[in-house]
Amino acid sequence: MKRSFNKSELLLTLPSLLFLTVFFLIPAVILIACAFKERGLYGGFGAGWSLDAIFSLFSQGNFIVLIRTVLLSSIATSLTLLLAIPAAYGIARSTPFLRRLLLILIIVPSWSSFLIRVYAWKLFLHPEGPLKHFLETFFFVSPETILLYNDGAVLLVMIYTYLPFAILPIYTASLKFNQHLFEAALDLGCTRLQAFFKVFLPGISRGISTAILLVFIPFMGAYVIPDLVGGTHSEMLGNRIAQKTLVERDFPEAASLSLLLAIATIIPLYFFSRVEKRGFDLKVQRNVE
Repeated sequence: MKRSFNKSELLLTLPSLLFLTVFFLIPAVILIACAFKERGLYGGFGAGWSLDAIFSLFSQGNFIVLIRTVLLSSIATSLTLLLAIPAAYGIARSTPFLRRLLLILIIVPSWSSFLIRVYAWKLFLHPEGPLKHFLETFFFVSPETILLYNDGAVLLVMIYTYLPFAILPIYTASLKFNQHLFEAALDLGCTRLQAFFKVFLPGISRGISTAILLVFIPFMGAYVIPDLVGGTHSEMLGNRIAQKTLVERDFPEAASLSLLLAIATIIPLYFFSRVEKRGFDLKVQRNVE
């Protein structure tokens, strides 16, 4: 029976194992091998092996780009959550008709082309665009103010682009949340704000965690948005990888930068999962006690 159980378990996990091996493990091994290859004389890969691409990661320029990438992604993720949580809460508490209408308004823009939406923001934030004229007319900004080609424009467009991916999982968790717990907290003396932070947010923590995963990873690998609306000081790791691949044809260094991006993405998510797991264990322990 034990042997039969092991065979059944293996058959169930085999498709997932094959999928992860073919599409994740093998590409990761190839990427690591490419990072240790020698650069060809005219670009591409050479015949030998070298550590030059690995050593290039420790340059000051790559360090600055890495810090900027992590910082912009963290700020964008935090601001996205600040917008997504109250929006999802409001949608979940609204009437069924209004709820469907708001969900349609959130989802439908995502059906259009990603590039078209980014270019629309580029035109909207242009020095001769409508937003600049409006703000300048009412003296909110000076004529010398530039709304485009800076970190603020990158953050704005990234948040707009991925905000639906944060709202939807939080909305799903909010819809499943037991509203009687919120009302019980109010009856026990909590204000609505205290009940929101002490009861509602812990109750939808799984939805918040999913939202963080769905937005932080794309933010870290962003390439198109910083390239179109960012300036020379808004370069992120995705832009540098694209430059090494398409312009300089330095494939080993592009591979090493890709490894750096993967590590820089995995480490914060790992610590976040550890903190979340510890909070979940403490919650279970309190319930047992």
